[in-house]
Formats: sequence, C-alpha cells, structure tokens
Amino acid sequence: MLKHIYPFTKDLLSHGQSLSLLFARLAIAYGFYEPAMQKWSDISAVATWFGSIGIPFPTLNAYMAATTEITGVVLLTLGLFTRLISLPLIVVMTVAIITVHLPHGFSAGNNGFEIPLYYMLFLTIFASFGAGKFSLDHLLFGDEQ
Repeated sequence: MLKHIYPFTKDLLSHGQSLSLLFARLAIAYGFYEPAMQKWSDISAVATWFGSIGIPFPTLNAYMAATTEITGVVLLTLGLFTRLISLPLIVVMTVAIITVHLPHGFSAGNNGFEIPLYYMLFLTIFASFGAGKFSLDHLLFGDEQ
C-alpha cells in the first residue's frame, strides 16, 4: 500500500519546491536584514567589538561582514546569484558561530549556535538547489534546481 502512496505523494508535494525555496529565501533574507542594518548604523563600534573578540583586521572584517549581509538580503530576496551569495553568507555564519555563539552551547535562548546553524543549513540548500522558479536566477539563467 505505501509502495503505491509514496510516488503519488512525492509527485504531488514536488510541485511546492519552488514556493518553498521562495519562502525560505525570504525568511533568511529577513533574518539577515536587521543585523546588517545594525552593523551599518555604527560600523566603527562593530569594528571595535570585532577587535575585542579577536577577529583580525577588525575594521576590514566589519565592512566585509556588513557588506556580505546586506548584499545577501538583496540577492536572496530577488533570487539573483543565489548559489553564489550563499557561500560567503555561510562563511559569515561560520565565523559568527566560532567567535560568538559556540561558547554558549546550542540553545538559541542562551545565544548559542542554533540559529546560525539553521541559517547555514538553509544556505547550503540554496547553494545546492538554487533559488527555484520564482527567482531572477530562473528568469535570467534558467536555473531551477
């Protein structure tokens, strides 16, 4: 019985892939928006903080992180160069986990690495599958998945 139900269910649910990718892209883009805007609102304070937690070249890295995040917001929202922007955003999340969140454990409630890890997982999906049909990547490059 399940042998017959599974292919039908798979075919039915597969129609939601692009819509799921769109909603996931928008959610992750929204999640990067506020941190990016906070960095840009006082980049010198971010550079000072980066230096205090041992990040080398803190001013350069503050600008790089803020630029990557705000660029990610725009590109993920549009579904443009989705696979490409996912890679530097994964790097930003990796650095955030190592330098800020790891000492606090897993739980998001304790400022742990749970949320950045979830972002990394979604970004890995975008890097692997692309933006889906509801994207400029699909319109311009025919990139579906």
